[in-house]
Amino acid sequence: MTPPRDIRAWVFDLDNTLYPARDLYDEIGVRMTNYIASKLSLAEADALEIRERYFHDYGATVVGLVRHHGVDARDFLRGVHTADHSVLTADPELRQLIARLPGERIIFTNGGGGHAERVLERLNLTDLFDTVLDIEACGLFPKPQRESYERVIAATGIDPRSSMLIEDTLRNLEPAHEMGFTTALVGPVHPDPLPAYVDHWAPDTKALLRALRA
Repeated sequence: MTPPRDIRAWVFDLDNTLYPARDLYDEIGVRMTNYIASKLSLAEADALEIRERYFHDYGATVVGLVRHHGVDARDFLRGVHTADHSVLTADPELRQLIARLPGERIIFTNGGGGHAERVLERLNLTDLFDTVLDIEACGLFPKPQRESYERVIAATGIDPRSSMLIEDTLRNLEPAHEMGFTTALVGPVHPDPLPAYVDHWAPDTKALLRALRA
């Protein structure tokens, strides 16, 4: 495991990592279901089933919609992420902790349609990140597909062996660890014992960064 002091690139997931996404994600989820129901002429329950199945099968609902139904990915991502981001508020402590991190700071998210940029603006974090890579920038290869991580490495030039990925989703950490990333799981899910591919755990990102700083 790479000691935190040797980390030169900090790769952050977005939703439920930099902010608690429940309220905003509930709205985005409803918008996804409604979009699928409208585009595919389905009942709401059937649209919800497809939405969840494609998420679990591919890592992102949009991938299944493009592959099996020819949905325009850009239209879907823009439409479902045009949500009420005003529910988000800035956290000065989080900003301070991220600002103190040495090296490059990257957002790596399965969201799209400008969602990451709007979230960072509301959280007052835009200026702290060097690069924002969403599912569109990754060629519709979502986490946990290995190609997604390879796209991040290619786009930024980071060395996984001196990089940390901070995520709330356990399955997204395993391929990163295999590629050499130091991995950190944040959130209430705390497997005991931690899988070998999880190097750090904390109840939230602020607690993680405080611990690493200490």
